[in-house]
Amino acid sequence: MNILYLNHYAGSPALGMEYRPYYLAREWVRAGHRVTMVAASYSHVRARQPEVGDQPKAEAIDGIDYRWFPTPPYQGNGLGRVKNIWAFLRRVWAAAGTLVRDMRPDLVIASSTYPMDIWVARRIARKAGARLVYEVHDLWPLSPIELSGMSRRHPFIMLCQYAEDTAYRTADVVVSMLPKVHDYMASRGLALHKLAIVPNGITLDEWQGEPQPLRSDVEAALRVARDAGRKVVGYAGSHGLPNALDTLLDAAALLRDAPLQIVMVGDGHEKQRLAQRVQREGLANVTMLTPIPKAQIPSFLAAIDMAYIGWQRVPIYRFGIAPNKLMDYMMASVPVLHSVEAGNDPVAEAGCGVTVAPESPQAVAEGLRRLAAMSDGQRREMGQRGRAFVLAHHTYPVLAQRFLQACAAQP
Repeated sequence: MNILYLNHYAGSPALGMEYRPYYLAREWVRAGHRVTMVAASYSHVRARQPEVGDQPKAEAIDGIDYRWFPTPPYQGNGLGRVKNIWAFLRRVWAAAGTLVRDMRPDLVIASSTYPMDIWVARRIARKAGARLVYEVHDLWPLSPIELSGMSRRHPFIMLCQYAEDTAYRTADVVVSMLPKVHDYMASRGLALHKLAIVPNGITLDEWQGEPQPLRSDVEAALRVARDAGRKVVGYAGSHGLPNALDTLLDAAALLRDAPLQIVMVGDGHEKQRLAQRVQREGLANVTMLTPIPKAQIPSFLAAIDMAYIGWQRVPIYRFGIAPNKLMDYMMASVPVLHSVEAGNDPVAEAGCGVTVAPESPQAVAEGLRRLAAMSDGQRREMGQRGRAFVLAHHTYPVLAQRFLQACAAQP
């Protein structure tokens, strides 16, 4: 097939997040399909941006035909980001005829976090006579309503709601990463026979062979903790409010007397504020480091004793969660402290860690103490259960096949 994958934020191993579009597309290319990735030149989640001028640029990455469309840079979630979204959609809308002529897609996937790309994808699909797929990362506009407190009557929220409803009514197939969305999507007009659940996962080749050595400052921080006789609690990922890192720092304050060192690598909107907290509160048991390349993540996870992942206590998670970094933790055979209340819990399903209540420093501190009190063998056995779970259910060759099978199965 010829597959056109529309994802505003699509990245690659060299550029950074987000990775799911790249991994799925690469598997489809390996299976003999042709994939065009349509993405914006600027995304806040990438570590590095592609070099694009004022005209769309084509670039081949691992057999995937990327089409970068110029968009303005921005910071935060304000007007700048809205302008960036508008610029991307406007440019791709105008290029619909060219994309159809060059690509002749059989399948068009609308896959940005926000739902307004459904109109652009539908335009392309109709011109091409292709099947239209709507891929759901998060439930918009429900996520900004429940996570950020935005009013349902805000013009942007009303636009998102209209787009989401349009997607459920008009897409031939809806693929959701979240597992507990059936009732909600049906309430917004989706015929449930169109729905397939395809979660996030890992790619096997990143976990084969010798991993890339850690950057010297990260290696030094881990060595200092080991030399002091401390168990290492690792966190690798974005430093934003949804990641509940304030709860982790609050727990660190309760663990001052424990032989534990929390090592956090990553970046994000909250990084500077969190670092100021660490300094102001004298949290010597917390080390914060800049992001490491994805190729070094296996080395980092191999060097820690347990990993932390946390969530806010918000109703939106009743529809389920699908975190990328949790898949990495589990694949690395690391026992996980999971601070969550959600519609699903992969850590509990796999038996690969300890689950505690969200936004509870006391619960997080107690959970970390429990993991630290286990023997190395107990933690190793726990971590191995997580790896086995991922290998059975969450590798991208399996997920890519499930995705296309779902598209083929619909009448």
